[in-house]
Amino acid sequence: MNVSAWKLKDTWTGKEFTLLLLLEFIFVIVVVKYGVQSLYLSLFANTLYSGTLTGLTIAIVLMTGLYFIALRPKRLSWKEVGVKSFSKKYWRKIPIWLLITIILSVAVLLLTSLLGNSADNSKTESLQQNINLFTILIGIISAGVVSPVYEEIFYRGFIHRWLRVRLGMNWGIVISSLLFTIAHFPTLNAMPVNFINGVMFAWVYEKTGSVIPGMIVHGVFNIIAVLLTVTG
Repeated sequence: MNVSAWKLKDTWTGKEFTLLLLLEFIFVIVVVKYGVQSLYLSLFANTLYSGTLTGLTIAIVLMTGLYFIALRPKRLSWKEVGVKSFSKKYWRKIPIWLLITIILSVAVLLLTSLLGNSADNSKTESLQQNINLFTILIGIISAGVVSPVYEEIFYRGFIHRWLRVRLGMNWGIVISSLLFTIAHFPTLNAMPVNFINGVMFAWVYEKTGSVIPGMIVHGVFNIIAVLLTVTG
C-alpha cells in the first residue's frame, strides 16, 4: 500500500465521526470534566490530583470509544489511526518540529499576554503550590505521556484523517485543530496555544503518516512546560 493511501480513503462513514464527536463534546466535557472531576476533587481536595485523574479517565473513555466505534466493528487495527512506524529520516526532523512548536507557542503566549491573558490555570497553580518530586512526576506522566498518546491517536489519527480524506489537507488541519482546541475547555487561556499545537501536530502527521512523531513532539513540549511551571 502507498504510504500516502491513508490521506485518500478510509472505511468510515459520518456515523463513526459523529458518535466520537458526541463522546468527546457531550460525554467527556459534560460528564467527565464536570461530574467526575468534581467527584475526584471532593475525594482528594487537590486540583493537581483531580486534574490528573480526570485526564486519565478521558484517555480511557476516548480510546475505548475509538476502539469500539471505529476500529473493532470494521476489524481494523490501531495502525489505521496512525499507530505505526515511520521512516527513520524523520528522526532528525523531530527536534526541528519541536523547536518550531516552542517558538510559535511562545509568540502566541506573548501576544495574548499583551491582551491581559494569563498562562496560569488551576492545575499549574496547584503544581506550583505543591512542588516535590512526586507532584513533578505526576505532572510529567500526565502531560508528557498520557495526554500526548491519547490526543494524537484521537485528534490526529482519527479526527484529522477523517476530515483530510473528505475535505483535503488544509481544512483537515484547521478543523481538527479547532476541535482539539475546543476540547480543552474550560482552560480558555491555553486555547490559542492549543490551536497552534494542533496545527503543528497535524502537519507532522501529514509528513510522516504516523502519530508517533507527533506524540514525541507533543510529549517533550508538555514536559518542558511542566518543568518551566515548577521552576518559574
